[in-house]
Amino acid sequence: MLSVPAKIRRPEETRRKLVDATLRLMLRQGFAATTVDQICAAAKLTKGSFFHYFESKEAIGHAAVDAFAAMGMELYSEAWRDPKLDPLAQVHKIFDIMIGFNRRDEPCVCMVGMMSQEMALKYPAMRRACDLHLTNWAKMVSALLAAAKKSRRPAVDFDPEKVAWYLNCLWQGSMLIGKTRRSPEMIIENIRQARVHVDGLFGISPSRPISKCRSIQPRKK
Repeated sequence: MLSVPAKIRRPEETRRKLVDATLRLMLRQGFAATTVDQICAAAKLTKGSFFHYFESKEAIGHAAVDAFAAMGMELYSEAWRDPKLDPLAQVHKIFDIMIGFNRRDEPCVCMVGMMSQEMALKYPAMRRACDLHLTNWAKMVSALLAAAKKSRRPAVDFDPEKVAWYLNCLWQGSMLIGKTRRSPEMIIENIRQARVHVDGLFGISPSRPISKCRSIQPRKK
């Protein structure tokens, strides 16, 4: 009786192992320093299996970026799972989730940000993929800020989309510098400052506990 290769018997599992191995390696050492041989060794699979699913290292790098972004959005989705939660409180939950990413010895690293920096000019498809994921993050935050602006009386007028992109840049830049300085504490402090900035748009004092942010009266229609 002929045996069926594992890559055919369990195609999704094999592909996932390759992508997971790529994520681990590239998050640690970047795209250029990661080889197909290293990916196969980390996944405990053959190069034949690799090229059965991916035509090149660029292709699996693209898949790893997509997988990382999907994982991140799933983690962020905890912030808006309760539709009854105040939109500004949902933004606070996003900040809490971001801080949670850095509650460890090593600073948080974003695959999307890393590939944007390393591959955007060399690999147009990667640039487009990273741009899409960064835009999706900004749209998510922009929608929550717009909802908060609608339901509350902001202290100053602001453009939710511009603020969302500002927060996106702060988040990505903090991870880049935090990685260089080996300082998750710096990333956490930057997120706290971002929270103060957002609260200030709604007239909330930094001295006010986060739990009381809902005490502000919503805007009357």
